[in-house]
Amino acid sequence: MRKGAKRKASQKQEAKPAEESPQESKKATSRAKRVKASKPETETETEYFEDSRNLEDLWKKAFPVGTEWDQLDSVYQFKWNFSNLEDAFEEGGKLHGKKVYIFGSTEPQLVSFKGESKVICIPVIVAIVSPFPPSDKIGINSVQREAEEIIPMKQMKMDWVPYIPLENRGSQVDKLHSQIFILSCTQRRAALKHLKIDRIKKYEYCLPYFYHPFKQDELEQSTEVQIIYPAEPKPVFCEFDWELDNTEEFTDNLIQEEELSEDQKDAFMEFVREKVREAKKANREAREARKKVLEEMSEEKKVAFQSMRFYKFYPVQTPDTPDISNVKAPFINRYYGKAHEIL
Repeated sequence: MRKGAKRKASQKQEAKPAEESPQESKKATSRAKRVKASKPETETETEYFEDSRNLEDLWKKAFPVGTEWDQLDSVYQFKWNFSNLEDAFEEGGKLHGKKVYIFGSTEPQLVSFKGESKVICIPVIVAIVSPFPPSDKIGINSVQREAEEIIPMKQMKMDWVPYIPLENRGSQVDKLHSQIFILSCTQRRAALKHLKIDRIKKYEYCLPYFYHPFKQDELEQSTEVQIIYPAEPKPVFCEFDWELDNTEEFTDNLIQEEELSEDQKDAFMEFVREKVREAKKANREAREARKKVLEEMSEEKKVAFQSMRFYKFYPVQTPDTPDISNVKAPFINRYYGKAHEIL
């Protein structure tokens, strides 16, 4: 055979596939079956993640003023939705393009959820449209306290701080012209065990103190005083109106209703008269203080006070949260009156 023919025969043999043994053929078939059984890449299920909204955590960042420390965690047990607050900052919303100061609070209410009635701490947000911080003070009040205590916010480790929307979190704060400010608290819960009980209780009874020099104080118009008389076996709680009530008749009625004993009559009457004197003095001093504030106030600030607006936001109803439609109440401030709107 010629060399060329030999080469051709050799190439023919090389080109011919080697015969497979039955065992190898079986393995290959098995492999082919496995490949067939797997899904093509195009059929792989895609997992979608919901994008975070730009102001989604705004309500959480605002400290819930006046909430008991041991109830804080329960406020976030539900996935509350404040999209109504977020929408208010969009074009056409009530807060769009305005400087807004926001603080949080909670309202314990008996509500129904999934067939069960229980007391829930409902978070609420109050938004104040104002060109300057609406207050730098905190008012502390409770049934146990004889009078409201007014103290600087910083004494309670609270202050208005800029809120940074999610899309701007990577930017330097000092380069942002923030239009949203939240009431923040830097008091650490871990440090509470080192505080006195009275100091801790102050956090539970406090709310921002808002004073409006153009609106006559309701306390000045009111002729009522709250009476908490330390009687035995239990204190006497009542309201006394110095224009409508006669001190002796009022006291006799309490004795008749067995709220007060006969031998405490004179001491109680003197206690009431002293409270009336204190209330009248406080009203007089408040009038004088407001008059002085108005005399020293600039025209720009007067206009700002008159244009200030309050809005109260409740969570939007969702299948994952309790029905709160029947427990909504207006935000009432004794200096500003009711909030302009509940949303």
